[in-house]
Amino acid sequence: MALNNPSTQDPEKTTGWRGSREVWLAAAKQAFIETGLDAVKIQPLASQLNLSRTSFYWFFKDRKALLDALLEEWEAKNTGAFVAACEAYAETIAEAILNLIVVFHDEDMFEPQLDFAVRGWAHQSNEVMSRINTADERRLDVIRTMFRRFGYPPDEADVRARTVYLTQIGYISMQVREDRATRVARVPGYVKTFSGVTPTGSELARFHARLMIDPTETSAEHTEVEE
Repeated sequence: MALNNPSTQDPEKTTGWRGSREVWLAAAKQAFIETGLDAVKIQPLASQLNLSRTSFYWFFKDRKALLDALLEEWEAKNTGAFVAACEAYAETIAEAILNLIVVFHDEDMFEPQLDFAVRGWAHQSNEVMSRINTADERRLDVIRTMFRRFGYPPDEADVRARTVYLTQIGYISMQVREDRATRVARVPGYVKTFSGVTPTGSELARFHARLMIDPTETSAEHTEVEE
């Protein structure tokens, strides 16, 4: 029968290619973000990748191990981005906040859709909710520490950190859609609101350069800077 003839099968299957841990995890993450937790199942992923179901078990013990790996990637990437940005060198609090805002604008550093999907998952799992709570507190803590580094007293640092963080989580939870120019034009106002300090022109220039933004994209009426 044709089904038993290796020549009719996908060459990667007949030569024993099983993919890789990264390939399986990337497919799982895409399915999770686009469709939800129920889409992260071994056979549908195998079919999507054109691999055998048994190939999966070379890299993961079972579906739970794959889901655990998804959470680990979310924590390492998204929470890790907050930590790295808040600990990055900055000469002023405005520059420090701009370092953090870069994270909000660069999905290679921080994936808002992944954060949104994990938060949805938490409504179905106490374990995931616990990990969300731990991640939120860690992110808040590094933002508080950033403000303390620039001389803000503890109570004020806490309130300002919450203002920064809850604004961003609001963007994610509400699935806010803004065009690039509008969002970038609001950055100086956000920095001033978060810190009480207006960013300088040179600080904004470095921010734009990091994100490869043409300053002419921003609306002049929204941009207020100090030289």
